[in-house]
Amino acid sequence: MSNQTNITEFLLLGFSDIRELQILHFVVFLVIYLAAMMGNLLIIMVVALDHHLHSPMYFFLMNLSILDLGTISVTVPKSMANSLMNTRSISYSECVAQVFFFIFFAVSDFALLTVMAYDRYVAICKPLHYETVMNRRACVQMEASAWISVILYSAVHTGNTFAISFCGGNMVDQFFCEVPQLLKLACSDSDLSEVGFLIFSVCLASNCFLFIIVSYVQIFTTVLRIPSEQGRHKAFSTCLPHLIVVSLFICTGTFAYLKPTSSSTSSLDLMVAVLYSVLPPVTNPIIYSMRNKELKGALSKLIRWRLFSKNKKSIFLHR
Repeated sequence: MSNQTNITEFLLLGFSDIRELQILHFVVFLVIYLAAMMGNLLIIMVVALDHHLHSPMYFFLMNLSILDLGTISVTVPKSMANSLMNTRSISYSECVAQVFFFIFFAVSDFALLTVMAYDRYVAICKPLHYETVMNRRACVQMEASAWISVILYSAVHTGNTFAISFCGGNMVDQFFCEVPQLLKLACSDSDLSEVGFLIFSVCLASNCFLFIIVSYVQIFTTVLRIPSEQGRHKAFSTCLPHLIVVSLFICTGTFAYLKPTSSSTSSLDLMVAVLYSVLPPVTNPIIYSMRNKELKGALSKLIRWRLFSKNKKSIFLHR
């Protein structure tokens, strides 16, 4: 434990040592971050302001946008600041906070995607019972239960990670404090409990993924039996975006956490981390808005209302 307590900071992996490329990284991440902020805030505003979207599916989608904002805000701003100031350091306490909040937002994201799969299953396979099963109280209870469970999980996971002794220095081969990269710094006899916890986490995630797969098998079986082509199109338009988001999140996250630590280069690790931590918060609003007519309609209505309000105000001022 003496080695662990002596560490006051970690050194994160930089995208480049060339100053021009550091500035380029800052600009690219800034554009990505602003795009994610704008896209997710638009979805939150549209769902909150349009009473036609006050249904369980859009309630969960709004929560997903909130979690996506949290996920990208935990990792990207620190990386941008390091590139701008030409440094790679992150304090020990900042690293602990980053691990806790990243686990919290990422696992909450996955738990919410599982609940959303159940919501789509009930809506399409049990439409007559949808109002009863997915009522407002049930939605709030499911969301609250998921958040409370994930807070406890994140606290245990983070505590378990930083209870180990770090004998491998303080160089983290990632642009943020990622648990697998921190485990590479652990003493060989001190990371067994964390490895065991990771195995438990994988089993838990596998059960959730199996639940999602079974739900979608039943959903698509039901959808293919719908006689109306318009009905099938509407069902697919609400299910396919969710399936794309789940697949992207699970595939990249699983690869990052289950691959052998010595089997890939740092550049591949970096790319995979960007794919599962930075890309989903940017692409989720695009995927959902492009495939969802109700959301597109509400968004265009909000934009028209804002433009009308501005024009009306300018006419009033000119008078």
